[in-house]
Amino acid sequence: MTSADQEERHASDAARPAERGGADDGPDGGAVTAGGRVAVRTRALTKVFRGFRAVDSVDLEVREGTVHALVGPNGAGKTTLFNLLTGFVTPTSGTITVFDEDVTGQQPEQVARRGVARSFQITSLFETLTSREHVELALQGLTSQGFRFWRSEKLLGRHRARVDELLGQVGLTPLAEKPVGLLAYGQKRALEMALVLALDPRVMLLDEPTAGMGIEDVDRTIELVRRIAAGRTVVFVDHNMHVVGSLADRVTVLQQGRVLAEGAYDEVRNDERVITAYLGEADHA
Repeated sequence: MTSADQEERHASDAARPAERGGADDGPDGGAVTAGGRVAVRTRALTKVFRGFRAVDSVDLEVREGTVHALVGPNGAGKTTLFNLLTGFVTPTSGTITVFDEDVTGQQPEQVARRGVARSFQITSLFETLTSREHVELALQGLTSQGFRFWRSEKLLGRHRARVDELLGQVGLTPLAEKPVGLLAYGQKRALEMALVLALDPRVMLLDEPTAGMGIEDVDRTIELVRRIAAGRTVVFVDHNMHVVGSLADRVTVLQQGRVLAEGAYDEVRNDERVITAYLGEADHA
């Protein structure tokens, strides 16, 4: 992305609150509802694995500029839905749109080019490389040179300012030159978010960003997600209800591949169906 493109994106981000309202179409053609433009929409989205309906006719709307949580008991279909939204799994039927552009069945790299980026539940980093080197590689991969950085020693260095900015956003500036293998688990998850941010996405999908963390790391991650969500749309999966209640503007509860309930956190956590299926079990764990 060029500096001119970034300036245009930042200008668009700054104007987003004014775009929300009751109009039929957004400035770039995206549908607008009373709560704002729809960033991600699915209609009757279904995935069947050898007769098992992992995702079953899911209708989902994620509004632009919001933080939207997907929750549910184990086996509810959250991971499959995440994989469908990002192109890692092809739907059996139904549609997926990103800002009204049909991405159904597209490959992950094609979906990424539409402004969608994701993190994964399991960390996948190079233990001997530093945080700086990870982000440099991520930025280099976006250029026409791809990952052929060895052709010139200047290629990675030209990203230094952007690398510093991204590491600063996730609080890793003091650890920029430290091998990733020496970082704490929470710091590794922060680095993964920096790699997602390197794509400058409009929509970020975070797969259990606090999984395996201690209490202090969980609270730090909540604050980090709040910061990086500014001007973006975030969809995340997390089993920690403290995280969901702290971050989510809207919550979709899945059960056996279907949408069981949806609404604000306080609404869904008091829904008798949800208490029975999931939240009640978590509260008594």
